[in-house]
Amino acid sequence: MTTPSRTLSLLPEHFAICQLAPDEPIPAWAMPSQATFYSITRTRDELSLICPQQQIPADVSADTGWRCLKIEGPFALDEPGILAAIVTPLAQAGISVFAVATYDTDYLVIKECERAIETLEQLAHHIQK
Repeated sequence: MTTPSRTLSLLPEHFAICQLAPDEPIPAWAMPSQATFYSITRTRDELSLICPQQQIPADVSADTGWRCLKIEGPFALDEPGILAAIVTPLAQAGISVFAVATYDTDYLVIKECERAIETLEQLAHHIQK
């Protein structure tokens, strides 16, 4: 079974991934109104934030230098294999991916952006920069 090629868009910002204590309030800087993407996930173990890196205060521990590829959707919630078809070749190329799903699509937060784009283009995926 062949996997259809997908269109992905490279978001313009550079992102950071932050981890805060699970009981901390969501900081206002984590939700910039002008951002093309941010993600807030709370579990009983942590508050995990992904947001444009220029938003992060100096006293917050953050892993910076991430980029974000949006898989252009929408696609059905029960459509199998979309994320696997993109993430598996990246993993095989040694590229780490932090995936975030929404109702309409998936986002891939990656550090090795140029290598990831090259890998995906070799598989006939189209990347909008």
